[in-house]
Amino acid sequence: MPAPSPNRLFQTGPLPDGGTVRLDADASHHALRVLRLRTGDPVELFDGSGPRWPGRLLDQDPRGASVALDAPVRAGTESPIALGLAQALPAGDRMDWVVEKAVELGATAIQPLFSRRSLLRLDAARAARRLVHWRRVAVAACMQCGRDRVPAVLEPVPLERWVAAPGDPGGPDPADARPAPAPARWLLSPHDGEAIGALGPAPAAAWLLVGPEGGLDDDEDARARASGWRPLRLGPRVLRTETAGLAALAALQARFGDLG
Repeated sequence: MPAPSPNRLFQTGPLPDGGTVRLDADASHHALRVLRLRTGDPVELFDGSGPRWPGRLLDQDPRGASVALDAPVRAGTESPIALGLAQALPAGDRMDWVVEKAVELGATAIQPLFSRRSLLRLDAARAARRLVHWRRVAVAACMQCGRDRVPAVLEPVPLERWVAAPGDPGGPDPADARPAPAPARWLLSPHDGEAIGALGPAPAAAWLLVGPEGGLDDDEDARARASGWRPLRLGPRVLRTETAGLAALAALQARFGDLG
């Protein structure tokens, strides 16, 4: 697997298989103002669809620098298990941390949820602005960690409605025409459940549901379990909501994915 270039740029796609491309405003700004690249410097573009394109900066045009692209390369940075993280919204800006680290840990989708005990309350306008921000955080995390497929950050929805039909968390090859198997549904619980090390066999895809500060209320917990969510536990210590999901993602990647 080729190591990611330090000069990685996200460019809105689709990108051509070779030739020249003019960078969009964000990519050009990052190349010229943040990375301080000069004409002739090597770069690596990705558009979130899976491959990466090595290339070379052709100019330093502030209106939109141009890059000469080589043939695309598939680096194999996606985990063999598609893991979606459904996170009840934590307080403050902690969701930024959750999104960034979930991307680094290989999550294929991130679903923010409104829970009854969530301390963060967002009206429609604020939720829309936060969603745009979280998607930018996900792109930046991909640039840093070397992922070439940007995980979906989905629109925040009420937890009690979502748990009954969570949908597909995606995967490494969305072009695969075969029917996707129903994802496993795992609910982090501080009270009961299976240990992650005892799970098996590995599913092709799974959702991991994490409650807010104070956990799910009794009705939300009951609704999830009635909808087929299996409780998982993470040992004897109670973790913060922004820690618990990420620790579980890492453990599941070590158990079924590409960590370790």
